[in-house]
This record gives sequence, C-alpha cells and structure tokens, in this order.
Amino acid sequence: LLHLTVFLFGFTGILGRLISLPGDMLVWYRTCLAILTILAIILFRKISLKMPIKTMLKLIGIGIIVGAHWVTFFYAIKISNVSIALSCLSITTLFVSLIEPFFFHTKISRIDVIGGICILIGMLLITHVQLNYWQGIITGLISAMLAGIFTILNRRVANQHNGFVISGYEMVGANMAVGLFILLANPEHFFLSVSTPDWLYLIILSTLCTAFAYWAIVFVLKHLSAYSVVMSINLEPIYGTVMAAFIFNEYNELHPGFYIGSILILISVFVYSRYKIKSQTAHN
Repeated sequence: LLHLTVFLFGFTGILGRLISLPGDMLVWYRTCLAILTILAIILFRKISLKMPIKTMLKLIGIGIIVGAHWVTFFYAIKISNVSIALSCLSITTLFVSLIEPFFFHTKISRIDVIGGICILIGMLLITHVQLNYWQGIITGLISAMLAGIFTILNRRVANQHNGFVISGYEMVGANMAVGLFILLANPEHFFLSVSTPDWLYLIILSTLCTAFAYWAIVFVLKHLSAYSVVMSINLEPIYGTVMAAFIFNEYNELHPGFYIGSILILISVFVYSRYKIKSQTAHN
C-alpha cells in the first residue's frame, strides 16, 4: 500500500506540469475536490465525524501545513522542472531522522541519519546540482521541510481516528489556508477559467493522488514510523522523473548521474527495510 501511494505521489508532479493553472489555484481546486470525495466516502460508509474540538483544530492546523507544502511544491515545478521539485523532497528523510526522535522521546538513530545522507547524495546525483534552478531548489527545500513536519504530526494522530476523517479535516485546513492566501495575494486567480483537460487532470489528482493517497498514508503511519514512510517516499522522484522523460521528453534528465543516484536510493531503501525487519524480528 505504501509503495502504491509513492507511485501516486510521483504522478502528482506529472499532473502538476499538465495542469495550466497557477500553483495556488491548483491546490485550491485539488483540496475542494478531495473534500467532496472524502465526504462522499464518509457518508457512504456512515463514518462519524464527531471528535473533540481540540483534536479537530489540531487536524485543521496540520492541513494548513499540508496546503503550504503543496503550494511550494507545485510552485517549484513551475519555476524549475518535475525532477528538480521531486528531488528536493529528499531532504525530508534527513530532516525527519533528526526531528522525529524529539517528538516521540527516542534517541536519534545512527542508521536513520546515514540513510538520510545516502538518499541526499543520491538526489544530488539525480539533479546534477543544477544551480541555474536555484529558486526552484530553495522552494522545493521549503516544501520538503513542511512535508517532514506534517508527516511527523500525522503519525501522532494516526491511531486516534478513522483515516478518512483525519484526511477530511486536514483537507479542510489546507483548503482554508490556500484560499486565504489567494484572497490576500492573488484574488484575480479565483476568476481564472478552467479548461476541460484541466478538470480531468484535477479529478484524477484529487481522487487518486489526494483522497486515496492521504488516507493510505494515515493508515500506513499506524504501522510504520514517519521515517520509514519518508524513506520509501524517496522512490517518488525516480518514478516521477522516468514518467516525465516519456511524457514531456525530458530525456536530458536521464543522465548518468540519474542512474547512479537512483541505484544508490534503491539500495538505501532496500537495506534500510531489511535492517528494520531484522531489528523488529530480534526485538520480538
């Protein structure tokens, strides 16, 4: 389930490139449609939305962070390219390896930090350190930091409520935050027309890559640490870059560094997974 979700996350970069809307409006429509999708599922399955006000506000707050992450991610795509934006998310692994222990009162894991550094090196090889895209790289790194924060926070609430309910309130928070940002910064964007192809891409983005994918992540976080999740999500740039090469003819991104970096990432994810399985078996 986690790796299916990673593939869908990789596809968001493709959809972000295909959709002609500005990044903020793209996220606003994405969250609107995702809320409708999740609400339909909740009503169909007769899931209760009741929860303490404090918890609800906490989830909406996490949603605001999700919204900020998406806006910066899609903006990074617009001002650079798909592979740069996806590759910048690699820093999430290192960030989570250092921050998650403080949230859960555990020691910083040496293997987690080493794994994060290996992933970072792999991503640097993939991007070829294209400093001419420095604005996209900085925006992508901000997006990565936000991704790490909301993944850690989601792990803390994952076991408290139904995954669709958690995702629903978070989508509301994301929608409110992005809507307010557009209202204050770019109110004219609300009057932009949406083409038929864009509606099709938005529906795919909001249902499969958002409503389903974020429910799946909440579900996975009930069983895995935030670091384990973001470690596997590092395969997202590989999926996204390969898809972009075929769809947008970005074959120049498939340079030798891409293959070396991809192999390093795959080895890191595999070795880390085997290490966790062995350590959990020994613990049991």
